[in-house]
Amino acid sequence: MTSQDRAEGLSQLKRMRAVSLLEGSTLLLLVLVAMPLKHFAGVAIATRIMGPIHGLAFLTYVWMLIQLATGGGWSRAEIIRMTIAALLPFGGFVNAGVLARRETRLAAP
Repeated sequence: MTSQDRAEGLSQLKRMRAVSLLEGSTLLLLVLVAMPLKHFAGVAIATRIMGPIHGLAFLTYVWMLIQLATGGGWSRAEIIRMTIAALLPFGGFVNAGVLARRETRLAAP
């Protein structure tokens, strides 16, 4: 693997990790803050704001996942795991940890 390929791979992993954390955070905000505000306090605007923000974060995650899958170097099992992680409330954070470990392995000489 050339140094340019390694640098590109590290950059891609960092972006995917950031998007994974963003997607997980927006889901938790939607479920744990916005929805209770709507249903228990009658503040419906909370979900009208947080819903589209999470939707955009989720679509960004899916787009990044498609780029990873087509870029090569990722097994089918890893792609499936990352897809499932997007659907679970804490999955984005677990996924970020897995990506950080892979980033560390890739950065090692």
